Amino acid sequence: MSGFSELGSCVNPVRAFSSPFFDTLILMKLVLRSAELLAFVIAFLFLSSLNVLAQEGQLDTSQPKGITPEEIIHRFAAKEKEFKEARDQYTYRQEVKVQTLDGSTVTGEYQEVFDVLFDDKGKRLENVVFAPQSSLENGGISITKEDLSDIRNRLPFVLTSDEINEYNILYVGQQQEDELHCYVFDIAPKTIEKDKRYFQGRVWVDDHDFQIVKTYGKTVPDIRSKKGENLFPKFTTWREQIDNKYWFPTYTKADDTLHFSMQEVHIREIVKYSNYKRFGSNVKITYDGKEIPKGQKPPEQQK
Repeated sequence: MSGFSELGSCVNPVRAFSSPFFDTLILMKLVLRSAELLAFVIAFLFLSSLNVLAQEGQLDTSQPKGITPEEIIHRFAAKEKEFKEARDQYTYRQEVKVQTLDGSTVTGEYQEVFDVLFDDKGKRLENVVFAPQSSLENGGISITKEDLSDIRNRLPFVLTSDEINEYNILYVGQQQEDELHCYVFDIAPKTIEKDKRYFQGRVWVDDHDFQIVKTYGKTVPDIRSKKGENLFPKFTTWREQIDNKYWFPTYTKADDTLHFSMQEVHIREIVKYSNYKRFGSNVKITYDGKEIPKGQKPPEQQK
């Protein structure tokens, strides 16, 4: 999102994590070359900044039994690749609401509801069903192209086997997430390449399906230039199991204050994903490396 300074420059506030922690961490990554040392620093700083975890079960920092953290990473990354390919074959509805607030009063709002569908040739498309005029400018910010891209591609964060080499991934323990027992990992990009977006934060991996069931963090980097500031907020995304196979994102929430050079903006964002339906196409969907016929449950579900 972008905000407006007194000079009228465009400042991008799509919820920003402009805490000193993330600014310091990005700077440290430019000078630290040791991956292990960097991972330790990430864990220490991240854990000290996460007050949201007070709502979770107690974090057990002991090592997992019967499996190594490296094996867990490779297993969930492989499952995430299957998940990503499978979700590309589903239709669903996505509802987006972004608000600026002054105390409890809403001062500006952006809304969009769109369906992700396929045309008669099987081409994926978006059909916007609700998009009223944005009033976010009243709250001092505006939606940017990076915001829209993050809403579609980064809030429902996926970390596949094709992408794990771009990140430092640190095992931090085990934790109960509702009825699920999860392995917990902190994640940060190894390097920040120009014009590329990344996720930085924490993920919870179900110890049964080895899929990410929850993420907490933010998209990076924040963008500051002579043209203005584009800041991004902390967010949490929860997933639910769809068709007894895949943990798809169903709800994202961000409630953060973006610290611009000329102002602070309190923003709240809610994204809902619903009506997941598998598209009837020729593309096969796999589970544990095996094709699952349409309508059939995976082997353990059959038992």
